[in-house]
Amino acid sequence: MIVLVRGRQVQREENLKIVDRLRALRETQIGAFIPVLLALVAIWGYFGLVIPLQDLLTGETENFRAIFLSPRNIYNLFMQSAVIATLAVGITIVLLLGEIDLSAAATAGVCAALLGVLVLTGIPSILACLIVILVGIAMGLVQGLLVAYVGIPSFVVTLAGLLGYQGLMQKILPTGNLNVGDPFIRGIARTLIPDLWGILIALAVFGLFAFFSFRKQYQRRSRNLEVDGFWVIWVQILVFGFIVISVVLTLNAYRSLPLLLVLLLGSTMLLDWVTRSTPYGRSLFAVGGNAESARRVGIKVNQIRVSAFAIVGLMAAIGGIFGASRYGSVSYTAFAGGSLLLEAIGAAVIGGTSLFGGRGSVWNAILGALVIGSLGNGLDLSGASAADKLMVSGAILILAVAIDALSRSSSGRT
Repeated sequence: MIVLVRGRQVQREENLKIVDRLRALRETQIGAFIPVLLALVAIWGYFGLVIPLQDLLTGETENFRAIFLSPRNIYNLFMQSAVIATLAVGITIVLLLGEIDLSAAATAGVCAALLGVLVLTGIPSILACLIVILVGIAMGLVQGLLVAYVGIPSFVVTLAGLLGYQGLMQKILPTGNLNVGDPFIRGIARTLIPDLWGILIALAVFGLFAFFSFRKQYQRRSRNLEVDGFWVIWVQILVFGFIVISVVLTLNAYRSLPLLLVLLLGSTMLLDWVTRSTPYGRSLFAVGGNAESARRVGIKVNQIRVSAFAIVGLMAAIGGIFGASRYGSVSYTAFAGGSLLLEAIGAAVIGGTSLFGGRGSVWNAILGALVIGSLGNGLDLSGASAADKLMVSGAILILAVAIDALSRSSSGRT
């Protein structure tokens, strides 16, 4: 009897150790990706099996585009999700504060339209891009000032911005459409990195991630702070490396690594460093967690809010440039009049960024954009209607918000 009781105690202790390890992994940067990664794997697995089965039953076995997991479709999926991901990364910054920006897509549309007009008037394309980026920052800055210093809720300010910027875009584009044929602008989406260089870039990113992971643990240990377990660090590094190298090899199998994706990942990496490794980034999380407590410890809350909206304007301008390059034109429907805003906000939320502030990651926004893009792409290939796409996207979004709310409730009780 005593042996049996001791055996149960030992088993219980082993189970607790496993649970503690899983919790430790969940609290790491890679661990935060696990839920959205599992969702992405489930979506890819479902469409990867269902679509070929449909083609087999209907006899359309030669339809190459219907192979969801083919390198060609994965390449198109990444390119289609690039603009959504760019806006989602920017929206994540204001969500960290517990705010919202409903004007991001309209801001991107205004910047894209302005870019097209400037290029047509003969202004050098590089200078036109810089002007557009400054305009985007200014548009976000104005909204941030109204939120921080006038005290108008961000929902109201950005809703007004959405309507106003939609009208401004229509003023810039009286016909609703403008072709952009500038070689530099089009080259952003068309330029491909040679296969070997793409692999070298992937290895360099993998090496940098490993270096900074070990460096962070060394700094925490030197300051007598809690550090992650050795196995946790290696799981993070290996998972990250596997994802990065697999993506590059898949893209190389069809064409090559696009310059557009390199620019997107570069800007995301910069924002991730800003939000996680600088005093400004810590202030963002502090204000989002509790603005009054942040104010009492000396953080300039209003300035943080203004700067966050300016960053959204910056990313919206970059998204407008990417969109103009990707589509080869600027249209009201593609930016302000379509579903781009809802998809970008949905991508940030699905990626795990809390609507209540204080928790999230810009990298998660990219994964959320892939989830949104994969759903749309898979439903298109499977022959689903537009109504089905909207209902599925809505269900996924409400599920992500519900998980976020339950997670915060559970954390509060703990």
